[in-house]
Amino acid sequence: MITSILVLIAIGLVASTFGAIVGLGGGIIIVPSLVYLGPLLLDANISTSRAVGTSLTVLIFTALSSTLSFMKKKRVDFKTGWLLFITSGPASMIGAALTSHMKSSSFEIIFGIFMFLMALLMILRDKLKPAKINWKIKRTFTDEQGQQMTYGYNLLPALLIGFFVGLVSGLFGIGGGSLFVPLMVLLFRFPPHVATATSMFVIFLSSILGSSIHGFEGDVDGYLVLVLAPSAWIGGKLGAMIASRMSGKGLLWLLRITLVLFSINMIISGVRSM
Repeated sequence: MITSILVLIAIGLVASTFGAIVGLGGGIIIVPSLVYLGPLLLDANISTSRAVGTSLTVLIFTALSSTLSFMKKKRVDFKTGWLLFITSGPASMIGAALTSHMKSSSFEIIFGIFMFLMALLMILRDKLKPAKINWKIKRTFTDEQGQQMTYGYNLLPALLIGFFVGLVSGLFGIGGGSLFVPLMVLLFRFPPHVATATSMFVIFLSSILGSSIHGFEGDVDGYLVLVLAPSAWIGGKLGAMIASRMSGKGLLWLLRITLVLFSINMIISGVRSM
């Protein structure tokens, strides 16, 4: 029992720390961990919908913790965050409602493919250059060294991205930052730190709505949330601190490799159980 609790705490800490560093929330690690380790840790299988609902609920604590840390450094673009939430919030509820209607095998295959694509996107992100598009809405950000950076977007593309990311977030319980951050950096030319911080703010808001649907469907495990939430809160602060002080390239490569391994395992498992 004690060993199981310690492993769950470690999962919450590692997932939320990685999630806060790159702005993805940590659910992309929590969901497969609960699905595969559930029989070992709890002597019971955890359904994919229950893992997603529990993960999205835990993300509330991770995202709030890291958002508060990023706020102290004034890296959260609240105006853009609220704009993205207009569509990402309702979409996360739609995605959450769809999760319980998916077969476990189908979910594992789709989620595995999604994780593999996210790992690939995270690898290519360092090599791709931001698009040079003259967006109508301009935003500026001044970093701690006093250097001013300009980025921007158009209203419709921002709302569409918010909807798509919110839908994926509610469906997979991952928060959505794994999509938000690359799109904000590459398409809208956001400074990486601002994209990460703003992403976590949107994840916090969207996770509340998405997890409420999962809770209504009975797909939130209160015991797991109780165990994972404290370590997720600590990990959110730790990840935000690391993201503020270093590039975290070594940790990012570890995360990429982890995502690839998890994705391959989930795809194979899903195919076998069909």
